[in-house]
Amino acid sequence: MNYKIDTKSKKPAYLQLYEQVKNDIIKEVYPYGTKLPSKRTVCAELNISTVTVEHSYALLCDEGYIEARERSGYIVIFRSGDAYGVAVEELPPIQHKSEAAEHPEFPISILLKAMRRAMEKSTAILEKSPNEGLYELKDAIRMYLMRNKGIHAESDQIIIGSGAEYLYSLIIDLLGRDKLYGIESPSYEKIEQVYRLSDVNICMLPLSKDGIDSSSLFGSGADILHTTPYRSYPTGVTASASKRHEYIRWASAKGRYTVEDDFESEFSVSSKPEETLFSLSENDNVIYMNTFSKTVSPALRMGYMVIPKHLVKDFASKLGFLSCTVPTFEQMVLCELISSGDFERHINRVRRKKRKEIY
Repeated sequence: MNYKIDTKSKKPAYLQLYEQVKNDIIKEVYPYGTKLPSKRTVCAELNISTVTVEHSYALLCDEGYIEARERSGYIVIFRSGDAYGVAVEELPPIQHKSEAAEHPEFPISILLKAMRRAMEKSTAILEKSPNEGLYELKDAIRMYLMRNKGIHAESDQIIIGSGAEYLYSLIIDLLGRDKLYGIESPSYEKIEQVYRLSDVNICMLPLSKDGIDSSSLFGSGADILHTTPYRSYPTGVTASASKRHEYIRWASAKGRYTVEDDFESEFSVSSKPEETLFSLSENDNVIYMNTFSKTVSPALRMGYMVIPKHLVKDFASKLGFLSCTVPTFEQMVLCELISSGDFERHINRVRRKKRKEIY
């Protein structure tokens, strides 16, 4: 091992260890099927507690890099190479759930306080929003994504819109109707409905137990992949770490883009937020999108997307004339929630509660 823990760093020791081990797994210092150093060995070499190592290894288990095996320790299950040609594993029977099921309620008292703070800004709530959304809200989202998702982007890459369906249509107009769009099968029905309504060619990519079937993806001829890596609806399939890296390798071919629909990932029970394709990719060809339907309320018809840096000028020239579809007041309220920390505190409360229920 060649790991170091910086005791002066603001980053917790377990996250420092997690990141170093994860990078070694990706680089195949620990190839698929090999065993990680024992907790006792890591503790002795780095002079850290067993709890710290257990927490780091638990995160790697949660994200699908390793798995704990009785009497064998922690084994690497991340595959760095393409799994092209591997047969599709049958999915368990789908249990269809209501979209509103298990919806965590946002405290109305906190929401009302944010509304009052927004209204105190006087006539500003009556002013027309910039077409791409309020700068203050976009900057608040930018900071939130950097803190919680490892996404580093500029405010001009963030576009505000009234929900996922509207953003899907903007993506089609931005990337073009002459492209072949690949979507998960089964997937959230509105994704397919929007693409079909827009009269673009789509191909259905069957899901296996850890994400889209490799042979179907690489043999599809798709130009754009629309995926929901975290708990795809309605199957509940979450893309493994190996699969996420596979998506990035697929998108490395010239002209390909990935649309990462990160709906509901904030409520993962993992003590660390789920990895995003946007943060993992170095190709500047991932469009990250999310909404506030689950985290605040489905009545708040607001979502956002982060587009690649090199598409900012294209978006402005093609679609910059479109007015923002979210009222200024609602944008200001959400900006208050994020900037005050109330939004993140709510998410953390829900995640802690879910962890207690499970563990």
